[in-house]
Amino acid sequence: MSPLVSTNAPLAALPGLSNQALTLLLAAVGVVVLLWGFERYRTTFSRVELGIAVAVAFGLLTVAFAPGLYWTLAGAFNLESRFILIQILTNVTFLVLIFYLVSQLNTSQRTIGDLTRSLTVQQASAVAEYDERTLYVVIPAYNEADTIGDVLAALPERIHGHLVQAVVVSDGSDDATRRAADEYEAVVVEHPINQGQGGALQTGFDIASDHGADIVVTMDADGQHPVDQLPDLVRPIVDDEADYVLGSRYRGEDNSGNSMTRRGGIRTFTWLINRLAKTDITDCTNGFRAIRGSRLADLTLTEERFSAPELIIESRKNGLRIVEVPVTIHEREAGETKKPKLGYAVGLARTIFVTWIR
Repeated sequence: MSPLVSTNAPLAALPGLSNQALTLLLAAVGVVVLLWGFERYRTTFSRVELGIAVAVAFGLLTVAFAPGLYWTLAGAFNLESRFILIQILTNVTFLVLIFYLVSQLNTSQRTIGDLTRSLTVQQASAVAEYDERTLYVVIPAYNEADTIGDVLAALPERIHGHLVQAVVVSDGSDDATRRAADEYEAVVVEHPINQGQGGALQTGFDIASDHGADIVVTMDADGQHPVDQLPDLVRPIVDDEADYVLGSRYRGEDNSGNSMTRRGGIRTFTWLINRLAKTDITDCTNGFRAIRGSRLADLTLTEERFSAPELIIESRKNGLRIVEVPVTIHEREAGETKKPKLGYAVGLARTIFVTWIR
């Protein structure tokens, strides 16, 4: 194997392109990238983008005017060719750019989601204020025109002395969900674009908090959650025995028709949450729950799609007293589940670990 020789010889030109032309091309691209970085910093004060631009421009200008530097670096890493080193550095740069773009995309999505929910909450600004204890029932609904009416019609006027106020968040539905809900005495708001069940819950929580709800219940719009068991669900909060009450089909009765695979997955993720968050629950994905209204502000909620584990772990981290009560879960009255068939387990696992470590 021949030893490496340090040299400042220019890079071999591309076919049809002289060494001088290649040098000028790389230099021009480097200057453009550098100018772009300074412009981004001037207009958005983005130090990250400025740093990336400076690093990329430095690499291009070094290749153009001081390629011998790469011989030195290649020798330090025991590489036979500076081109291998350049390729490695290029790949690393692309990976950094990809991660940065993904981060920017996530930030943009969160910003759009926050704006969407903020505008939607304003739709409920005309809701009457009550001088008595209130229980808000938040119902996320996506294309549930066939079932939302039955759910709202079954709600009682009062539960344990609390005035019941339903809040339906139509999550970008493209059917008659909102019109069906408007026929009942409910606060009905609509996301202009779909935000996921978690996003719809956040909107409902904001509305309930803005109007001083004492207790907030969440339930599905598809008829799976039994309205007649609401008194049992909220009783531990009324009796000041809990701040977060989770309905459990495994302490009660499961008539949901879930497959054996799904039941096994729920038990597995429940076990994982119990280990990480030191809880003692049996049903981590059930959306039939009650929360003390004054404690909602303590929870950091960011998950739009897989909100159930986030709510449990956030409640545990913030010292809410968590209690489970037995409930019965029925099959959907109509329509199909909105849960994704692919990636559901991955989404739950991601939410559990991200919420636990943040």
